[in-house]
Amino acid sequence: MSSKYAELGLKVGLELHQQLNTKHKLFCSCPTTLRDDEPDVVFMRYLRPTRSELGTVDEAALLEHEKGKVFIYQAYNDSTCLVEMDEEPPHQLNDEALDIALGIALMLRANIPDVIQVMRKVVIDGSNTTGFQRTAIVALGSRDSVIEDSEGPVHIQTICLEEDAARKISESEKEVVYRLDRLGIPLIEVATAPEIRSPEQAQRVALKLGQLFRISGKVKRGKGTIRQDLNISLEKGARVEIKGVQDLELLSKVVELEVERQLKLLQITEELKSRGVTDVECEVVDVTDIFRGSQSKVISQGIKRGGRVLALKLPGFAGLLGREVQPGRRFGTELKDYAVVWGGVKGIFHTDEMPAYGISQQEVDELKEHLKCGDMDAVVFVVDEVDKARRALEAVARRCREAIKGVPDETRAANPDGTTRYMRPRPGAARMYPETDVRPIVITKERLEGISRSLPEMPEKKLKRFIEEYGLSKDLALLMVNSYRLDLFERIVSSVPEVSPTIIATTLEYTWKSLKREGVPLDNIDEHKIIDVFRALGKGIIAKEAIPEVLRGMAENPQCTVMEVIEKLGFKAMTLEDVKDFVDKVVRENVEIVKSRGERAVQAIMGKVMAHLRGKVDGKLVNQIVREKVGELLKEIGRSEKP
Repeated sequence: MSSKYAELGLKVGLELHQQLNTKHKLFCSCPTTLRDDEPDVVFMRYLRPTRSELGTVDEAALLEHEKGKVFIYQAYNDSTCLVEMDEEPPHQLNDEALDIALGIALMLRANIPDVIQVMRKVVIDGSNTTGFQRTAIVALGSRDSVIEDSEGPVHIQTICLEEDAARKISESEKEVVYRLDRLGIPLIEVATAPEIRSPEQAQRVALKLGQLFRISGKVKRGKGTIRQDLNISLEKGARVEIKGVQDLELLSKVVELEVERQLKLLQITEELKSRGVTDVECEVVDVTDIFRGSQSKVISQGIKRGGRVLALKLPGFAGLLGREVQPGRRFGTELKDYAVVWGGVKGIFHTDEMPAYGISQQEVDELKEHLKCGDMDAVVFVVDEVDKARRALEAVARRCREAIKGVPDETRAANPDGTTRYMRPRPGAARMYPETDVRPIVITKERLEGISRSLPEMPEKKLKRFIEEYGLSKDLALLMVNSYRLDLFERIVSSVPEVSPTIIATTLEYTWKSLKREGVPLDNIDEHKIIDVFRALGKGIIAKEAIPEVLRGMAENPQCTVMEVIEKLGFKAMTLEDVKDFVDKVVRENVEIVKSRGERAVQAIMGKVMAHLRGKVDGKLVNQIVREKVGELLKEIGRSEKP
């Protein structure tokens, strides 16, 4: 474990959500396929929070309700039904999905209960038409439910089976549009104990769990089918939940940047204490008159639409709002996130970034004078409808009070670059209660024994087989077993036996990572097309040297077939006779080099030959032919020079 993270008391827990590749959804007989065509049915709903059995309302659910948005749902006559529309009770839980989840629980050596009870979890962001998500704990971690890692074991806490949410299509200020094709697709959720101690360990553990899912052979593949949530805490910081990390390779960066964020927020707290700041009063002031002639388009247009400019003084915060907490994100960005989520505004202004955006220094001076600001005071201001602007500034004031105490507990959403943004308060236990429309399921010994007999090969056995049967080196076999492209590797090996498994593994690990570092968008390539690339290699259409450029071409032209890309790049392989004729021609065109250098001319000739043949012919074969042709020419020269 890194001493840096040990000193900080870093703890990370993972929750991996993976779609299962079942024939039907979790609580109905609809297919688990996504649709891109126009929907047949569109309807509208409002959702509101309900009290739990304890009589309390979850804070996160209450926030969603206060946004007051209307939810528009798109459905299909032939692939969605009344269950997704919440017009019909759920059917009995999908046995196929349950067997897959139980199989993964057995692979993780977890404790499976005798009876499984489906629960309701309140979710009113519109992603569930019912206002809740159905979920069931299928297993609890045991002492033996461990992901082994070089930095220490990480225990499994729970394994759940739940329904996926509806797919968000668009969102505006007043409404959100969802499509019901994804709602109800079975998901398995595996949660670890908060025993992960470094960013790198988080990625390794997630990789091993994802590998276990794929080994089962029963999960969906492709972008959006697996999502990771993280619970991250520091000893002096807070527990923060980060939702929706879709790329396994981004996990370590997300953890690293969250640690950076919390440390910088703690520095801001220390600075506020040194300045004697103990509270932020929420005294919202109307300052519209100061900005009536403003050159700022945002402010002038906002006022024209009937909005007002409201401002909030932040005593002692000058210079802190512009302080960076993550790459490209400042403390002022954190305040903006709160204003957007709680107030519904599009953004905020603050004096640490002024003058800018058409706002003059004179307007800033008048604003500070009007609010009686000292040198150490900052001002946040918003232009919008009065109620929205006031709610936004009240949220800013709450966030600033939290800054005085330290790092707030909250739920954040992952951004594509590994940074995060505020999403909502962390949900509490008050949002769970039993699902009365689905009968409890009794898990028999016979059922578990039947599942046990069909469990797939475990990683340890795969490692041995890859070395003994496929001829991979131990290091490459280990890389492949731990790769999230493991299932793709095995499918290519079985589909294209003419190609060496070593070439396939090397491509999927080393070549793939090299292209990724160059920024090649490899996620654009369908896995079936990757297999087609190796089929082309197996048939001798391309040489293995062409694979990197063919993959690059596929990524940049995802609409093209593999053969179209190969022809466009000019990589179509040559026959052996064509290669020999071409090499012979080049050697004889460079007879003076051969005469002067003898056998040492091979290297110079190789450079000239490969300039034309790279990607079309195996380099080793070319080298062999060049040596043969140089040797033949040297013999001819020798014979001609004899008296």
